[in-house]
Amino acid sequence: MPSFLPQSLLSLALLLTDCTRPAQTGSTTAAAPTAPAAQTVAAPPQVVLKQPAAAPLQVAAAQFDKYLPLLQGKRVGLVVNQTARVGQAFLVDTLLSRGVNVKVIFGPEHGFRGEAADGATIKDGKDARSGLPALSLYGATKKPTPEMLRNIDVLVFDIQDVGARFYTFISTMHYVMEAAAEQGKEVIILDRPNPNGWYVDGPVLEPKYKTFVGMHPIPIVHGLTVGELAQMINGEKWLAGGKQCRLTVIPVAGYTHATRYELPVRPSPNLPTAHSVDLYPSLCLFEGTDVSVGRGTDRPFEVIGAPTQPASRPFSFVPTPNPGSTAPPQNGKRCYGQDLEGIGEVGFTLSYLIDYYNQSTAKDKFFTDGFERLMGTAETRQQIIAGKSEAEIRASWEPKLGAYKVMRQKYLLYPEN
Repeated sequence: MPSFLPQSLLSLALLLTDCTRPAQTGSTTAAAPTAPAAQTVAAPPQVVLKQPAAAPLQVAAAQFDKYLPLLQGKRVGLVVNQTARVGQAFLVDTLLSRGVNVKVIFGPEHGFRGEAADGATIKDGKDARSGLPALSLYGATKKPTPEMLRNIDVLVFDIQDVGARFYTFISTMHYVMEAAAEQGKEVIILDRPNPNGWYVDGPVLEPKYKTFVGMHPIPIVHGLTVGELAQMINGEKWLAGGKQCRLTVIPVAGYTHATRYELPVRPSPNLPTAHSVDLYPSLCLFEGTDVSVGRGTDRPFEVIGAPTQPASRPFSFVPTPNPGSTAPPQNGKRCYGQDLEGIGEVGFTLSYLIDYYNQSTAKDKFFTDGFERLMGTAETRQQIIAGKSEAEIRASWEPKLGAYKVMRQKYLLYPEN
């Protein structure tokens, strides 16, 4: 699968970030209707909007006629990162050039420039080009405070998601919606395609495992765009106190859930290729084990391995610190495993997880305390230890997963195919 835009092109960008990373190091061996109008909702829409696949795909941010009128005469806060672009121009730059009164930029995990390493605390600052305050929503403050929103009328959210429950940008969206509901602000979601939006899979999160890496009772692969998920959060009253925010979703034109979409910009430092985005829902579960997913190499989420795997495995690598991961798991240790390049189309699977547990030479140390937070249930760990097959484990998810699929239909903005 092709990599995202190279550094040489991205250095021409106008604002917010150099969205690619310096090359990571580590040793390895081995029919065209117009787009639907914006929808302002405080509860789920009852009609699925139909958009035939033949319509040219156009992200919401590029449909200025749909949302610029909503920003006239208002003080605007942008919740964005390096993926918030219209062509090669960053959204904040574009809006400022069109006279929008942008007051502040809010950044999620990895910062509004998308440069910070995984898990790094993000500090407040100022954007050098625009002079706008750049406030962090990752670290000590994940939810906008009243002071942050005091001079704001409307919050515009435009961040590319990859369709996995544990990808934290959707948690940031939740807290933005919650703060807006509490403080009487509007929220506009500029929707983007979901590269993993063509299927739904995995266990539904149990409430006891609700954290920032999983805030909603949805499966690992939720099959929604951020706009659809925002409608679900509002409609199901998942915000604190059952509140609902004033929500407007600007849909993507020409998109269906069967559309296979490759991201034009790296969504975060350790998802460098379309292939890594495909593999992410399955491989991220290893972050709750002793198995490295290639952080600290130039192939994150495309290689897997651990020192506790047999040396006879066909591939090995040594994670070392780099800008995307300053303290990678298994730092400096040779990890034996697999290079997953060229495996073809992928969906969510437990096959890697089951295999690596079965082959581990230290099964008692294979799972870590964080596994359940990612998996969303304690049952899966016990099932794997007990030797259950993937088919048997999947069968245990089906009642809740089936119920979720029914609920999901209420919130879809795009046809399934």
